[in-house]
Amino acid sequence: MRVDKYLWAVRYYKSRNAASTACRKGYVQLGGQNAKPSRQVYVSDKISIRRQQLTTEIYVLDIPKSRVGAKLVSQYCKDITPQEALDLKNAADENQRMSRVKGTGRPSKKDRRDIEDFLDDDA
Repeated sequence: MRVDKYLWAVRYYKSRNAASTACRKGYVQLGGQNAKPSRQVYVSDKISIRRQQLTTEIYVLDIPKSRVGAKLVSQYCKDITPQEALDLKNAADENQRMSRVKGTGRPSKKDRRDIEDFLDDDA
């Protein structure tokens, strides 16, 4: 099976076109080398996928005949992404969520209450 079709079938991409584009841009590696969309995938191959600043690694367990349901994905591939990479991605996401540059955008409800409390204390 082609690598782009495999990634679409096991639900890593929403469409074959998106999977093909990712292969052409070099986001998909098979055996440590950039994979063209037409590259064949076999059982026991390791595929690395770079998405959203995280390199996900999967191990091919079986080749599906067509796109499979979300519950059946675990029969066809195994996620072998290192835990350190997942922790690093989670820490970056948390840091981005917690940071807000002061003075940009509209104040939140909490910010507004803090401002009102500060102004009421001075009066």
